[in-house]
Amino acid sequence: MTARIEKAVVSGVFSLDGQDFDVDNNVWLVGDDEEVLLVDAPHDAAPILAAVGGRRVTAIVLTHGHNDHVTAAVDLREATGARVWAHPADRMLWDVVHPGTAPDADLAEGTRFTVAGTTLTALHTPGHSPGSTCLHAPDLRAVFTGDTLFHGGPGATGRSFSDHPTIVRSIRDRLLTLHGDTVVHTGHGPDTRISAELGNVR
Repeated sequence: MTARIEKAVVSGVFSLDGQDFDVDNNVWLVGDDEEVLLVDAPHDAAPILAAVGGRRVTAIVLTHGHNDHVTAAVDLREATGARVWAHPADRMLWDVVHPGTAPDADLAEGTRFTVAGTTLTALHTPGHSPGSTCLHAPDLRAVFTGDTLFHGGPGATGRSFSDHPTIVRSIRDRLLTLHGDTVVHTGHGPDTRISAELGNVR
């Protein structure tokens, strides 16, 4: 069976720099009827587990360490037995949410995951946070960008540990070089395509 992409939307609160914001987060499930890989673990494990529907979870991959992408990671790990992968440059963000525990494995440039016969490769794209990482699935003509690239341009860089020139460089060097028809599956909001964002990154 060919791998497919599914989405669950989970609502909650994003907290950083002493401010709270109500947000809707996209959780991406890549796999088939037997197994799935999870991209991000926001807010509450229950709706994510409902979307998994009893399938084997091969990995929980975090695009970055902000609380609205990692809050459910430990609960999901306990419920599924899957390893949590996170870039070590975002460990300080993880520790705010999950003090006393750690991700299971370091996510790095070039880390590869295989699920349902499809390979996803990690692209380190710092800027929104130091450890922000995208997952490219060329067989599915898809890239999962977390908060690095959205419909309309780069993710936010106005808060701690973020930098606008860095995110622009990451997007230009690592994402805009992908095939123009590649679908961008974002951490919040609607999908876009690489070709549609060429003029929006500045």
